[in-house]
Amino acid sequence: MTLEKGSLILLDYTAKIKDSNEVFETTRADDVKNNPDFDPNKKYEPRLLGVGEGWVLKGLDEALLQSNIGTPLNIEIPPEKAFGERDPSKVRMIPLRKLGEKANEVSIGDVIEIDDRIGIIRFIGSGRVQVDFNHKYAGRTLVYDANIVKKLDNDDEKISNLIRRRLPIDTADIKYENKDSNLEISLPENTFLIEGIQIIKRGISTDIFKFIPSLKSVIFVEKYNNLASKPESSPPVAQISNESDSNTDATAKKSEINKKIDSESNRSNPPSTDSVTTGKSKKEDLP
Repeated sequence: MTLEKGSLILLDYTAKIKDSNEVFETTRADDVKNNPDFDPNKKYEPRLLGVGEGWVLKGLDEALLQSNIGTPLNIEIPPEKAFGERDPSKVRMIPLRKLGEKANEVSIGDVIEIDDRIGIIRFIGSGRVQVDFNHKYAGRTLVYDANIVKKLDNDDEKISNLIRRRLPIDTADIKYENKDSNLEISLPENTFLIEGIQIIKRGISTDIFKFIPSLKSVIFVEKYNNLASKPESSPPVAQISNESDSNTDATAKKSEINKKIDSESNRSNPPSTDSVTTGKSKKEDLP
């Protein structure tokens, strides 16, 4: 069964430049773990895509619309459906001084931003610098080795993945509840100060309404815990009990020792005859 426009899928893929075999994007750690660009802190996992929604290159979008779930894909995308053909008019020579404080720091191959445009430095000399404003992969044919892992039909899966598409958080940190078609999303506290968080929340809401139109509203909840307040601790009953037992044991031992000392003392110092006689005399004096 082919995918229809608007389907939400998880796509596992590796994208390469055809003529150089350079990997420029992947969801598979094994395909780049030996590359200098490998990021051990990055989570490599299948990517969420809205088929036919323009979230990816035009050539990939078109190919996905003709693909089947579970069928391996090997897609070749020409420049006109990838990053475009190279445009010579986008290569400009500018005075080196226009780079300001960075003029003495840049080198060939550096990516810079000038006049709100991103460019790559191709040449430096004679007080001038050549900047190429074409995309880095303009004019290149791309190859995608891909596999559609899953189509998302369940609302819970859609919500969870749409939130994570814009917020870099773990699935376990996503908390939400649907109350009569009003979706309440509780964000973890470490996201409250993310730059552009209000724009991100607006984007999440727009995505959710698009793919789950039955919802009436999306509410974001920010919960702050009072870290200074601590619950009252109960008395250490076990510790008191042990301490009491310890004192009792000590008292018993001390009593045994005292008895032993008294016993030894009686053996070495038997009672005197005088005391016995005196007792007897007093008894005899009684009427």
